[in-house]
Amino acid sequence: MKPSTLEWVKKAEADFVTALVLSRRRKVTLYDQVCFHCQQSAEKYLKARIDEAGIRCPRTHDLDDLLDLTLPAEPLWAAMRPALVSLSDYAVEFRYPGNEAIQQDAKSALKDARMVRREVRAALGLPMS
Repeated sequence: MKPSTLEWVKKAEADFVTALVLSRRRKVTLYDQVCFHCQQSAEKYLKARIDEAGIRCPRTHDLDDLLDLTLPAEPLWAAMRPALVSLSDYAVEFRYPGNEAIQQDAKSALKDARMVRREVRAALGLPMS
């Protein structure tokens, strides 16, 4: 695996762990941040797969666009599109006043981020630690 791919994986995993830790807080709920870090994890995991395929990673947060870049190497990932479209909204939707995530948003985001993490790690031959 390329060193640059491992860097993407490291960043993706840090966002995933951050989302998990934040999701377990009970006194002060941080659902907005859980959703954001789930989106960031999925984005960076997709970019890891794109990088490993030798494709230049674009500067975008749109997971739908990133998925399109992975499909030549991973055609079965087309089934992830609904989850990725949903996660894409979390890049900005809850980052500014006017919208707040609720517990169900955070649960859904974690479920989708886990799925992306599982698929990318498997494609890259990485264990599910």
